[in-house]
Amino acid sequence: MVWDDERAVKPPVHQIGQDLSSLSVAELTERIALLEGEIVRLRDALAAKTDVRSAADALFRR
Repeated sequence: MVWDDERAVKPPVHQIGQDLSSLSVAELTERIALLEGEIVRLRDALAAKTDVRSAADALFRR
């Protein structure tokens, strides 16, 4: 029987700085697509936080 806290943790698909020499062209292309998608997600989160900050600044501006 496997308990929730005993489940094997899957390693991340990509780690910054990891050795890429053993990856195929297809794997590298897949990782680039994955990372580009993550960049879009990060930029969206940044934009949302910036919008909230701007709204707060406008509300509390003296």
